[in-house]
This record gives sequence, structure tokens and C-alpha cells, in this order.
Amino acid sequence: MSETLLIGAFLAALSYVLIPGPAFLALLGIGAGQGRKAGALFMGGHLAGDVLWSTLALVAIVGARSVGTTIFDILGLFCGAYLGWIGWTAFRARPAGENRALVTVERPLRRGLIFGLTNPKGYPVALATFTALLASSANALEFDALPALLGVSLIGFLVADLILIVIIGTSVVRRFYRRHELAIVRLSGLLFIGFAVQAVWHAAPGLLGLRRP
Repeated sequence: MSETLLIGAFLAALSYVLIPGPAFLALLGIGAGQGRKAGALFMGGHLAGDVLWSTLALVAIVGARSVGTTIFDILGLFCGAYLGWIGWTAFRARPAGENRALVTVERPLRRGLIFGLTNPKGYPVALATFTALLASSANALEFDALPALLGVSLIGFLVADLILIVIIGTSVVRRFYRRHELAIVRLSGLLFIGFAVQAVWHAAPGLLGLRRP
């Protein structure tokens, strides 16, 4: 198990949680309206979905690797295209309006659990993010590496959750987010585009027969 592979899994899990998306924005709304405790409960429930979708993504990635690098390269190319699309969509976002009502959730733990397990973007985003950050170590991906990858990913999820729990609900963060929401979304779009470029960069040489053995 290479150190690069473990670091890639950790960063993929960290990025999966921290990059603004539906759950991230829902968390900001809950934190702004109900405080840090409600936000923490939401993230605790959402962790189940994070673990589920990342597990399925890693199984798909390792399975693709076990039957040949070509499938992994094709997967990386499609995932890069998907990340590029959602990144470009975020980068071109327009203001959604001001004075929107704050989110009020009676059972944030249950809401987070349901949100995480039913989010239709959970699996494709996990697949795309993990593919982008593990592509450089594709040759080391085997099923016996799966438990270690899942363990490192869980640590990444927990670290990211703790980071968000610490910062949400504060007046400074609430005011900053409201003032710079459009810029935050667009910057997250640029980050997705960066992941897309990385995924294509590692996939294209294999498909073109340029990868060194």
C-alpha cells in the first residue's frame, strides 16, 4: 500500500465533504438558523451516506482496476467530464436572491441521515472525486487494499466533519457566507474543474497508448 494512495483517499474524502454541494449548503443553512449543535447532528446523520457512497465508489474503482487499466481510464475520463460539467455549472452560477428564509429542521440527525442516503449526487460525486485523486496510483489498486482505503477515507470524513462543525453557526461565518455566497460557489466550481483536469490528465495517456509500463 503506497503512501500516495492513502493520501489520495484521505484527500478525496476530505474534499468530498468540504467542497460546497447540496449537503454543504444545507449545513450552512441549518448552522446559520439553529446553531452548531443542530449542524453537528445533521453531519452525524449524513456521515452514513458519505460512508455508503464512498464504499460503493471505491468498490467500483478497485473492481475496474482488477479487470484492466483501460476500464479505469475510461471511468476516469467520464468522471473527469462529470466533474468538469458540475464545476462549469457552479462557476457560471448567478445570484439566487437576497433575504431567503433560514432553514429550520426539527430533527437534524434524521434529516442528515435521509439526506445522505438519498442524495442522488452522492455516488457520482464520490466516484468522480475518488477517481480523480486515486488515478495517479491506479496500478496499486487491488481488493486487498480496500479496507485500508475505507479506513483512511473514514478518517477524512471525520476530519472534514469536525472542521465544518467548528466553523458553522458562528456569526462571522454566517455573515461572510451571505456576503460572498456567489464567490464561494464559483471558487468551488474552479476546484471541481481542477479535479476534472487531473482525472483526464491521468486517463488520457492510457487510452492513447502513451503510458509507460
